[in-house]
Amino acid sequence: MFGDVAKDEEEAVMKTGVFVMRMVVPLLLVGGIVGAAQPAEIDVSNYGTAANGMPYAVVVAKGFFKETGADITGVRGSEGGGTTVRNMLGGNMPYGEIAVSAAVLAIQGGADLKIISENVYTVAEFYWLTRPDSPIRSLKDLNGKRIGFTNPQSTSQAMDYLLLEAAGLKESDVQLVKTGGFGPGVTALASNGIDIMPVAEPLYTLNETRFRAVFWAPEVLPPLCNVVGVTTGRAMRENPNLIRAILAGRNKAVEFMNAHLDESAEIIAKEYRMEVRAVRNVLGNLIEKKAPGGLPYWSTTGQFNWNSMNNMIRAQHLVGVIKGDVDWSKLADGSFLPK
Repeated sequence: MFGDVAKDEEEAVMKTGVFVMRMVVPLLLVGGIVGAAQPAEIDVSNYGTAANGMPYAVVVAKGFFKETGADITGVRGSEGGGTTVRNMLGGNMPYGEIAVSAAVLAIQGGADLKIISENVYTVAEFYWLTRPDSPIRSLKDLNGKRIGFTNPQSTSQAMDYLLLEAAGLKESDVQLVKTGGFGPGVTALASNGIDIMPVAEPLYTLNETRFRAVFWAPEVLPPLCNVVGVTTGRAMRENPNLIRAILAGRNKAVEFMNAHLDESAEIIAKEYRMEVRAVRNVLGNLIEKKAPGGLPYWSTTGQFNWNSMNNMIRAQHLVGVIKGDVDWSKLADGSFLPK
């Protein structure tokens, strides 16, 4: 699974209202040097709260890192891309998963990182919700309405701008309202403080009986790269096989999730501290529900889809997070992906 890089993941702690950050297995190494025989941790932004990190719960439970030869002792969850980058560079972690905008900003700022995989191709976890009695039923009905977003320069604000483009409206045609987070946004929607609010899984599933989904992001927006895998220059030089094994383990988990939704839901529910029924509904929405164009939510190979990556960069341009052109040849390296 998104302007300051910490904001980019949208206060994902509000998505479940359960907890902010947690470790998912004992941390056997803190700040060690990545080496051929040295175990390591990885860092996944918003693990335990956001949908993007769900495959890593399956990786750990099914032992896929061990199967692929990745000696990984822990999956650390951080509250945003900025924290993930600091954890990786400060603790010499070989791998992290962060929003593509966070990766671009970090690398352009001088961080010794490379984007090595595209892990989530779309923003299919996002829905725009309204009250059941709302008159909003189509894009043209947005004219004059109050549309919520979490914070300035956030992905939700960028998505609202793209939604207005799809509707053929200008920003002056609506009232954009900062809610301060997804949870407060849901509260504002319930109390008639706003008319419509973008909400991500699993918060959507937890509130779908209270509100009506008007738009599903893939149906009204172009494909937007959600999160990418990154590694450090040091890890690329010293332990390339570990990086390949980490990517392979994650890919095995996504393949398992596609084939075994019920078992995957049980595994993820335990790690995310959610009801199995709710997680199964999230997986159904992200795996069984097909987005226009056929792009899946979770990538099973990590191959780059440059269209979706460029679309997200354009969205970040709209809110002023990223300025100037992005040269992927200097930022991304696909040599660790399966052939």
